[in-house]
Amino acid sequence: MNGADTAWIMVATALVLLMTLPGLALFYGGLVRARNVLSVFMHCYAIACLMSVLWYVAGYSIAFGGGTSGFWGGLDKAFLAGVTTDSLSGTLPEILFFAFQMTFAIITPALIVGAYVERIGFGFVLLFSSLWMLLCYAPVVHWVWGGGMLANGMFFEAAVMDFAGGIVVHETAGIAALILAIFLGTRKDPSKPPHNPGMVMIGAALLWVGWFGFNGGSQLAADGGAAMAIAVTHLSAAAASLTWALWERIKFGKASLVGLVTGTIAGLASVTPASGFIEPWHALVIGAVAGVLCQEAVVLIRNVFKIDDTLDVFAVHGVGGIFGTIMIAVFGIGSWAAQLGSLVIVGVFTTVVTVVLIVLCKAVTHLRVDAETETTGLDLTVHGERAYDITS
Repeated sequence: MNGADTAWIMVATALVLLMTLPGLALFYGGLVRARNVLSVFMHCYAIACLMSVLWYVAGYSIAFGGGTSGFWGGLDKAFLAGVTTDSLSGTLPEILFFAFQMTFAIITPALIVGAYVERIGFGFVLLFSSLWMLLCYAPVVHWVWGGGMLANGMFFEAAVMDFAGGIVVHETAGIAALILAIFLGTRKDPSKPPHNPGMVMIGAALLWVGWFGFNGGSQLAADGGAAMAIAVTHLSAAAASLTWALWERIKFGKASLVGLVTGTIAGLASVTPASGFIEPWHALVIGAVAGVLCQEAVVLIRNVFKIDDTLDVFAVHGVGGIFGTIMIAVFGIGSWAAQLGSLVIVGVFTTVVTVVLIVLCKAVTHLRVDAETETTGLDLTVHGERAYDITS
């Protein structure tokens, strides 16, 4: 065990949890109507609790167990069997590696929340998120980070390069979000603006800070590689924020706060897969392009395909993660075949599993709330509370 590495990953674990609670909750909560803000908080908080327990029960074993099939890690580490305070994963206590990866298992299904807010049943959220994390996310983790089929040369001569989750986190969550939005259909009134842009900014700022643990912690060591990952993460976020705002100003004559901070998230998502492999100038390129690319993806999904992905999860996270994964090959760092092939394999797998789980979960509990509940708001109708004295 290395003491410095252990101390850093303890901090990184806290930072990644900060991304979901309260970062993502505030970011998403500010973007919805006032009558639905508590439901968003409820979704994020409940998912964090439920994924933590399920990661202990089976998720960690599926992702990082000793299975030899290449497809999943098996159940030999279910309930942390054999993991003690003396067990090591590299230079870290294995229990710390478990906790660090748990925070990733929390935020990935939580990202999907943004696609279905304001119209989904709470029971469906819990059931779908649980099954999706175990049957979609955890196997993909094994393929890419757990020594599985995309990391061991089963399909390609080179291993896929995904440092902190462009494929594992952002592609899977983005695709699942898009499919759920299609199944749900459009909200009764999708035209209302964010109820609290200030809350959105605070959430985005917490995500930005937390992302240092997300990317820097993925080095799993306290060394120069972790420091470089943090630096390039910051530069990409800054560049994307600026280009998003500039592109808004060119198109609409004004640069919005919500647009600026959405650019931040686009830059962070896009640099994630590459953050452990690139130099600072690469990060500026990735961020600068992402600020425009993801903004145009928002327009395409909303206005051309008419899909009500409420908070643009696929356009920002899905497109950003896919773009950053491809840029690893563009910069000549990774294999084109491995990068593109892995994106296709994971994309197809995520699509199939997500569709099947939606159909199964719909048979058990309501996917969408009724029209009256949607009009009144989920806060009061579903949870018996409201965030403000006056709702809008």
